[in-house]
Amino acid sequence: METKEIDAQGKILGRLATEVAIILRGKNKVDFAPNRLPDLQVLVYNLSGLKFSGDKLNQKIYYRHSGYPGSLKQQTLKELMAKNPSSVFRKAVFNMLPKNRLRNRALARLILKNNAKDK
Repeated sequence: METKEIDAQGKILGRLATEVAIILRGKNKVDFAPNRLPDLQVLVYNLSGLKFSGDKLNQKIYYRHSGYPGSLKQQTLKELMAKNPSSVFRKAVFNMLPKNRLRNRALARLILKNNAKDK
């Protein structure tokens, strides 16, 4: 299986996530078929060096809900980046992939590393 390595240092989150989603689906290949995934993995490293446009670090809010009444939790992008930068990137790519049976299989081929030394 082929591995494509991408350095996230100094790149904007949305633009990089779009690029990775296209590669994971295989839309950059000549032999693209919507019903199958290409035989490759994507390794993204230096995720702690991602950049954000505007004041997204303080203004963008991620929500989660357990299903119980009154259990809506929220975290800002700044808090999530301090805790786990790879989860922010994984959520961005997850929402850019089509909502079908291939989404989880494509996401399994995404390898995320927070630092260059983890590579």
